[in-house]
Amino acid sequence: MSLLLSVREAEFNFLKEKTGATAGNLSTQISKLKDAGYLTMTKEFSGSYPLTRCAITPQGVSAFENYVQSLQRYLKPE
Repeated sequence: MSLLLSVREAEFNFLKEKTGATAGNLSTQISKLKDAGYLTMTKEFSGSYPLTRCAITPQGVSAFENYVQSLQRYLKPE
């Protein structure tokens, strides 16, 4: 999510390379985030190769911001 927050949209292979995740693990995580409404996924072809793109949604941005705020409150209690 943090990677998509900075680029807004990315291809599957870019995400796989940057996260170091396996294709299967990344695919599972993307599916869960898509089901939650945090990102969109589009599939198309570039020549004869499949091309999957993911983009963060406004709901995903909000959820990530809430997550970061929760972590900050946990790490720096008042």
